[in-house]
Amino acid sequence: MGKFPTVQTGMMKDKLVTQQRMRTQAGRADDGLGPNTDIGARLRALYGAVQDEGVPDQLLDLLEKLDNAEQQQKSKNAPRDGE
Repeated sequence: MGKFPTVQTGMMKDKLVTQQRMRTQAGRADDGLGPNTDIGARLRALYGAVQDEGVPDQLLDLLEKLDNAEQQQKSKNAPRDGE
């Protein structure tokens, strides 16, 4: 007789946990993302933060140097009049 309340309590806990999971999954399914709701929200937040950061000056300087080097290379390889 002492084991029955423990077994029933354990079964009730399992049932409550299962019901809670079903409600959670149903709520997540409503937003179209399913179980990936949290992941999707975090990825969107991270992507938005990266977009707002801007490009570092050092990177802009390197890109400008690359553009200049490409222009110089093109002008060296361009056909000259008279050749």
